[in-house]
Amino acid sequence: MTAVPIFRRSETKKQDDERTGRLLHGLEAAFALRTGDPCSDDDLTVFEEIVLFGVGYDPTQPYPPAGHTYPRRG
Repeated sequence: MTAVPIFRRSETKKQDDERTGRLLHGLEAAFALRTGDPCSDDDLTVFEEIVLFGVGYDPTQPYPPAGHTYPRRG
């Protein structure tokens, strides 16, 4: 049996930034729904913290980060 890749994608920095924006928007909406206020001082859930940590990056570093390859879109 021949292995066939299921996911073939390649993303540009712009596409990655757009996805990051969608994730942050969704996170803000979920936080607002949970707390009743998007600017609440309530603590983040573990999941919310993970999302924030995962989408953050240092703009002074090269893209993609060294040692990381992004899926290819195709």
